[in-house]
Amino acid sequence: MFKMTPNILKNFITEKATRLYPYEVKEPYDINRGELVNEIEKCNFCGICAAKCPSQCITVNKKTATWECALFVCVYCGVCVETCPQKCLHQKQTYRKPVREKEIIFMQGEVKAKDTPDGSESS
Repeated sequence: MFKMTPNILKNFITEKATRLYPYEVKEPYDINRGELVNEIEKCNFCGICAAKCPSQCITVNKKTATWECALFVCVYCGVCVETCPQKCLHQKQTYRKPVREKEIIFMQGEVKAKDTPDGSESS
């Protein structure tokens, strides 16, 4: 007990080692992988991001031009960002704010017309 007394007294005098997180946010590092963002107008809905995602949190439907990400499953590894051929996926430096409910990002794009060999467009 007497061996701990100097430690206890030192902890009363020194600055706190923790912070009140939602109110006091630490500045992110330059290489921080945060919230996932999709520029849906650039996306061609190829599904490579969904295939490469290790946590399988991304769902892509090419016929309906929808892109969906379950944020509570995402581990923010950045594999989808690195493998996206259109470079429409990005990660912010900041993390999402804490939430009470599970969130899913649902984005609806436009079905792009395919070019035919004769030069005309078909859908």
